[in-house]
Amino acid sequence: MTSLTGKEVLTWNDSNAKRWRNLLGKHPNALSVRCDIRGGSTVADLLQHIVAAELRYAERLHGEPVTEYEDIPKASVNDIFDTHDLAFAKYRGLLENDSYEWHTDIEFTTKDGLVVAPRRVVLFHAMLHSIRHYAQLATLLRHAGIAAGWQQDFLFTTGRLIERRVSGTRASSARMNPSARAII
Repeated sequence: MTSLTGKEVLTWNDSNAKRWRNLLGKHPNALSVRCDIRGGSTVADLLQHIVAAELRYAERLHGEPVTEYEDIPKASVNDIFDTHDLAFAKYRGLLENDSYEWHTDIEFTTKDGLVVAPRRVVLFHAMLHSIRHYAQLATLLRHAGIAAGWQQDFLFTTGRLIERRVSGTRASSARMNPSARAII
């Protein structure tokens, strides 16, 4: 059995990022909402952290110099998500390369020290890191009056809803996320 693939997790993450870009584009003031996650003070700081990790891990997987954290823009929604797009273009290139050796270890330094891990672990860490922080962001912004309005869980973005329950009754079937067809 083949388990979850890198392409599936990448698609799930990217789908969520596109929805966040759209929502925050409609609420750019949300970037200034107070947020103490990961030592930042605003949502912009959290989003910078998310996309910085995405880009820096993608650069490590490519064997490229790592962009300095401070050089990753966070002034606007487009600045932030343009960095996401750059990182994901790098990941897609690797995932399309059949000769890329995902089980090879790479060595790099983080704020916690020297790390050695297989490339595939670095990829999945980067993807799950973003998703974890997007879940925190959803809670934070919901409390600030800005609701995400979509299911972010993998199951609900890729699965099919066969039977919908409405107020304890059954309703017609519907697909949870029509755009997920490409990955299931």
